[in-house]
Amino acid sequence: QVQLVESGGGLVQPGGSLRLSCVASGSIFSINAMGWYRQAPGKQRELVATIALGGITNYAGSVKGRFTISRDNAKNTVFLQMNKLKPADTAVYYCNALIMASAYTYWDDYWGQGTQVTVSP
Repeated sequence: QVQLVESGGGLVQPGGSLRLSCVASGSIFSINAMGWYRQAPGKQRELVATIALGGITNYAGSVKGRFTISRDNAKNTVFLQMNKLKPADTAVYYCNALIMASAYTYWDDYWGQGTQVTVSP
């Protein structure tokens, strides 16, 4: 059983910073791409940032230059450093990872339970 557990969300004022973390645990043979998505009330889930196994990153245009995604492969962890936060960044942030649970399975998509980020004065 594979689990993704996020942490680091909370309430922050506009212009502030937060750092999200997501740890993958359980039966893991290999992790490919990891990423962060978010869903605001009444809106569809959208991509925030992804990072490939080799470190190549991809960002949504709305967060480029403000957010930084990184990963620690030894600890099966992905991070999202969020700076210059805006009220429009308010959402539940979800961790995602493409994981091979064993050498006898193929890649599967896993999601965390989500962590709330609220940007408000």
